[in-house]
Amino acid sequence: MRSLLLLMGLLPLLAQAQIYRWTDEQGRVHFGQRPAAGAEPVEVRPQVVERDAQTRERESRNARYFEARREESRQAAQQQAEARAERQRECSALEQQLARLQRGGRYFRNDAQGERVYYSDNELQAARSQLATRLQQRCR
Repeated sequence: MRSLLLLMGLLPLLAQAQIYRWTDEQGRVHFGQRPAAGAEPVEVRPQVVERDAQTRERESRNARYFEARREESRQAAQQQAEARAERQRECSALEQQLARLQRGGRYFRNDAQGERVYYSDNELQAARSQLATRLQQRCR
């Protein structure tokens, strides 16, 4: 985009450049920006190119195609950002659970009758190991 703007800014300077035409001793015609002996200035006018309907339609199709690809890229980037945020939330929750288990204390679950059943040391160690493994696999 910047190069296009730079080119657009330089076009008036290029349009002001003087072109000279001269014929050498062998009869060959030459053009250049520096006048030679017997050179005459040449007026150079920019050529206006009219595009036909097919060309305009093709350009329009190309623009729609590239805009669709840009939109797909934006959506993919947004989905990736959402997935990273979700993974970060999951990792944070896993780290908090592991930290709670490593602090120690008595942990329990309620059985079918609603009574507390306390975890044994082996069950706590298995839970810690499982959380550490999940953290390693998903977050590091």
